[in-house]
Amino acid sequence: MKLSKHFMLQEFLASQISERQGFTEQFEPSPEIIKNLTYLAERLEDVRALLSTPMYINSGFRCHALNDFLGSKRTSSHTKGLAVDFISPSYGNPRSIVSAIVDADINYDQVILEYDRWVHLSFHPDKPRKEALIIDKKGTRLFS
Repeated sequence: MKLSKHFMLQEFLASQISERQGFTEQFEPSPEIIKNLTYLAERLEDVRALLSTPMYINSGFRCHALNDFLGSKRTSSHTKGLAVDFISPSYGNPRSIVSAIVDADINYDQVILEYDRWVHLSFHPDKPRKEALIIDKKGTRLFS
């Protein structure tokens, strides 16, 4: 199922961990989650245009069982279909991607440089915080 010009539903559902652990609900999102994923995909089109390169999604929607298994917060935007972790090697490293998003006119909720390995990006339809962070072995702090 196509959610936007460049993004398919399956990209946001793929999870080797869910397949191995048998979290079948990961692959059966509710209509509300699909609506949120469509909103997310449409916002990601702006990011893809900014980067002018493809984005490779590592993690999109996570059912609660998968999210719990990964040790993530119950309130994670991933469980609502409003967040994605990605890389875009053709553009550059994750730090340069976060910098580009922060400097652009993109109305994100959170953008996080995670362990210098990938970018977490979330959107909130009502009250985006435009919060830019770094998460690594030293903890969580503002992106600079």
